[in-house]
Amino acid sequence: MSTVLAPYLMPDGFGRPALAALLREGSLVTEAGRLAVHKGAARRTRRNTPYAARSTARAAEPVLLVPGFLAGDWTLRQMAAGLRERGFRTYRSHIHANVGCTLNAAALVEAHLERIAERRGSRVQIVGHSLGGMIARGIAVRRPDLVSGIVTMGSPMLAPGAHHRLLTGGVTLLNRLAQAGVPGVMSQECVSGPCAEVSFHEVRQPVPHGVAMTNVFSRRDGIVDWKACIDPMGEHVEVRASHIGLAIDPRVVRVVGDALHRQVAGVVTLQAVESA
Repeated sequence: MSTVLAPYLMPDGFGRPALAALLREGSLVTEAGRLAVHKGAARRTRRNTPYAARSTARAAEPVLLVPGFLAGDWTLRQMAAGLRERGFRTYRSHIHANVGCTLNAAALVEAHLERIAERRGSRVQIVGHSLGGMIARGIAVRRPDLVSGIVTMGSPMLAPGAHHRLLTGGVTLLNRLAQAGVPGVMSQECVSGPCAEVSFHEVRQPVPHGVAMTNVFSRRDGIVDWKACIDPMGEHVEVRASHIGLAIDPRVVRVVGDALHRQVAGVVTLQAVESA
C-alpha cells in the first residue's frame, strides 16, 4: 500500500522511523501501569484529605486539548484529568476521530476557541498531541487574539511526512475511502494538494509576539522523527516516553502542566512590561 505525499512534507534532514522503531511503542504498557499507580495514589490522597482542603487554585487561562491523527478526545482524557488536578480548566476539541481534512479540523477547533474565549473572557492555551499540535500551531499563527500559548507533544511540525510507514498506510486507506465517496475522511488533496500546502506553510510561519510555545518530544518516539518535533521558535522539553504514551504518562502530564504554568507567568510578565 502506498500514498503520494508532497515532497515538501519531508524536507532534507528528516526521515521515517525504521520498522523496528515501532517496538519502542511497547513501553506503552509500562506507561499505562504508571498511570494506574498514579490514579490509585491520587484517590487515596483525596480520600484522606478533608473536603474543605481539596480545592486547587484555578489557573488564569483555560486549556483546550486537541488529539492526534486517527485519535479523538478520549485519547487525551487522562491528560485532561491530570491538568485539572493542577488547577487548569480543560476543554475538549469535539474531534471524535481526527481522520478528516486538517483545515476542516482546524476550523472546528478555532470556532470552539472563540466560544471558550468569549465565555471565559481570556485567551486560551492549547495542548496538542501529534497532528493536534500542528493544528494548534497553525491556529496560533492565525488567531493570536484567541491563543496565548501552545504545548505540542510529539508533533512533527518541521516534517509532517516524517512518520512511520504504518501511519502512511492509514493515510492511504483514508485517501481511498475518500475516492470511493466516503464523506468526512482525508482526501489526497490533504497530503499532496492545495490543502496540504496551506497547512504546511501555515505551521512554518513565525509564532506571533505574545504567544508562547513549548515542544515536548521523546527520542523513544516510534511513530515520528523526534527531530521534526523541535521547532526553533519554541522552548524544547525532552521526556522519555513512547509516542502514544505522551498522552497518558503521568510524568509527561507533569511536564505539560509545568509548561502551561510557565507560559501563563510569561504572558502576564510580558503584558506588565508592555503596559509599563
